[in-house]
Amino acid sequence: MEPPTGFCASLLTFIRFLPFFIGLLILGNLKGVIFCPLVCAIITIGNSLIMVGLWPVHFVWTYYCVVRTKQLGPFVKLLICTCVLPVLVSFWPVVVIIGSLVGGALYGYLSPTFATFEAIKGEKDDKLYHCFIDGTWSTIQGSCMAVRDVKDVCFYSYFSVMDDLLQKGPPDTKYYEIRLLDLPGAFTAAFIGILVDVPGISFVALLKAPYMLFRGWQRLFQDLIGREGPFLETICVPFAGLAILLWPLAVFLAILASMLASFLFGAYAAVVAYQESSFVLGLRYVVAALSIYDEYINDILYMPEGTCFPRPHYRRKVDRADSVSISRPSSFRKAPSRTSSMKTNIAELKSLELLDALFKESCRVGEKMISEGLITGKDIEEAKYSKGSNVITIGLPAYCLLQGLLRSAKVNSDGILISDDTELTTTNRPRDKFFDWFFNPLLIMKEQIKAENLSASEEDYLCKLVLLSGDAERLKKSSIGPAPESEVKRAELDALARRLQGITKSMTRFPTFKRRFDDLVKALSNDHAEKHGAPTMTRSKSAYARLMNLKSFKGTGTNGSGQGSEHARDEENSR
Repeated sequence: MEPPTGFCASLLTFIRFLPFFIGLLILGNLKGVIFCPLVCAIITIGNSLIMVGLWPVHFVWTYYCVVRTKQLGPFVKLLICTCVLPVLVSFWPVVVIIGSLVGGALYGYLSPTFATFEAIKGEKDDKLYHCFIDGTWSTIQGSCMAVRDVKDVCFYSYFSVMDDLLQKGPPDTKYYEIRLLDLPGAFTAAFIGILVDVPGISFVALLKAPYMLFRGWQRLFQDLIGREGPFLETICVPFAGLAILLWPLAVFLAILASMLASFLFGAYAAVVAYQESSFVLGLRYVVAALSIYDEYINDILYMPEGTCFPRPHYRRKVDRADSVSISRPSSFRKAPSRTSSMKTNIAELKSLELLDALFKESCRVGEKMISEGLITGKDIEEAKYSKGSNVITIGLPAYCLLQGLLRSAKVNSDGILISDDTELTTTNRPRDKFFDWFFNPLLIMKEQIKAENLSASEEDYLCKLVLLSGDAERLKKSSIGPAPESEVKRAELDALARRLQGITKSMTRFPTFKRRFDDLVKALSNDHAEKHGAPTMTRSKSAYARLMNLKSFKGTGTNGSGQGSEHARDEENSR
């Protein structure tokens, strides 16, 4: 339904909707008050039991990995073991418990409240029934899933990170060590940076606060009159009106956040001085920090570009990030119109939606590979217990990502083709900061694949490498094309496969990845049973037994290939 046009029509619609809004608000708050204690108890008790139960294992294994790793030097190990780890290990359970208590209370109260308002949207048969039911059982299910995600992070993601810490790097890689002679200059630069940048950044924030206040009010009132932005939906009008009233509070919080961030700006001078081994360059950063912050604020508020503060170079090797101003691109020099901003928001993709799409594609491709014999029942069993080869754990999601990269490179896409009608680009990508850790490397890999100009046989070989995780025995038995004759081309493809597997392995540590992966394994197991008969189920081990049998406790980290996989298969065959 199109929103009413004109100020009088909008005001009349708002007055008519106000009684319904008050009733929904009372009902939503009542549901929130009822379910808040239960949801808070589930999240707090569940997360606390997981954290307290695994705390001794985390304590011992973290110290063991730090001491045994070859990636850190003696002084770094001493500093971490005596200063960093005692603080982290001591306060981590407290932080988790308090965070679970606060987060559980907010989720238990807000989720039923917002679900009550969402119930009147869309084409539902009985909206009154959904106003009472929506947000009740779904909130309890969400709290249980939150506890499960915490368990997956504390159990699987933690040991995955520790395994990487124990891995030995390339022979020519030097371990990280502290340069003791550079520490005095670094600490001095940080002290001077805090003294200079904290009052300077605070002054700039206070100076531009009035502009931010009136600029925000101007934009909100324009959206209110034109029924754009947050005022597009009638249900959002009361909340958007509340945003107008609370906008001064938002400006105050922004100023407070700038003052707190100024300490980090100033302290970063220690990092610059230490990395460059120069106290003078650390002082140059202290001066440049004011201009960096000023330009950043100008970009956010769409003020004229430039700054009145000097910006000297503080790096010996001028990095692209330092040489180029952080100002907005040319396409954003002017403030975007409200219409275009709404279209961008509607088309913007979410991280969880992309993760669901990846697993949906993995399920489809996995069922096809089961029919072709590329994925066996043994691979499914190994994926259930996180042992042996990583054909399903890492290979299958990486294979699906590679197919998207190959499609994107062939059609010369600016982004990554998720499906035939969906393209992930820099404009509609999720705005989560951690998403850039995966998206930017994938874009680089797409350009590398495009530059390689792979033939059909080379693409098949690359797909085989990615799927089978470098398993030499499976690669020989597989019938997907021969390896390239050129050793240079083989090395390039091997490097691409390892890089993509590394990206996928990092994605497996995402909090909700393990829950979705278990559903994928269950679906593939059912499909394998339908096509090849019910597999012989091995006896399930207890959680403690699986914990003690983790490859990380064997003292060798694996990346899903090579000796680790062969050793696991030899053990299974010997049994």
